[in-house]
Amino acid sequence: MTAVLRAESLEKSYPQPGGELRVLKGIDLTVEAGARTAVVGPSGAGKSTLLHILGGLDRPTGGRVWFRDEDLFARPDPELARFRNQNVGFVFQFHHLLPEFTALENVAFPARIGGVPRKEAEARAGWLLEQMGLTDRIHHRPGELSGGEQQRVAIARALVTEPQVLLADEPTGNLDYRTGEAVHELLLEWNRRTGVALVVVTHNPELARRMDRVVTLVDGRIAADERNGT
Repeated sequence: MTAVLRAESLEKSYPQPGGELRVLKGIDLTVEAGARTAVVGPSGAGKSTLLHILGGLDRPTGGRVWFRDEDLFARPDPELARFRNQNVGFVFQFHHLLPEFTALENVAFPARIGGVPRKEAEARAGWLLEQMGLTDRIHHRPGELSGGEQQRVAIARALVTEPQVLLADEPTGNLDYRTGEAVHELLLEWNRRTGVALVVVTHNPELARRMDRVVTLVDGRIAADERNGT
């Protein structure tokens, strides 16, 4: 399979009063187009930091991330922001929806930032919300939606720019079991339908088993990299 993202010797450190805190310690990882990858490990292992760097939200201290054949962090910050908008969808544990916007407006917002005309952006947003089972909620604001509905809006928002990579950081950690399972199925179904590369940081062993591959981080290093069903 074709690599869409490739991390080489990835390092990330943060300055501390007593010296640097090394969070990532030489990570090599390839994310294949269309594949489903779970990233697991104990709290503090560096999972979220890895996801943020893969998606261009944070710059590494050392090493490189390649998007196809391009050195991602050779881009200046404005171009990096444009890259994120056009190529990467993010879903977090907390939905981070804009409270003053309706569901439709929240979903359309990234497309509008990317220069898509309002009518087209809202048409895309409406279609995605329909796919998420939220047709009758498109004009509701986040405060009028349940937790599961808010997270489905957040998933639709992550998909509105038709990204090549979808990165999800504990996307159901704040939801009850049944609602969380429904959100998992939405993510997996979208991967099957569109071929978007899916990378999910999770503590949920059932979700990890449903992915193609499970990467285990321990103390900033890859401790295991296993293919499910092989």
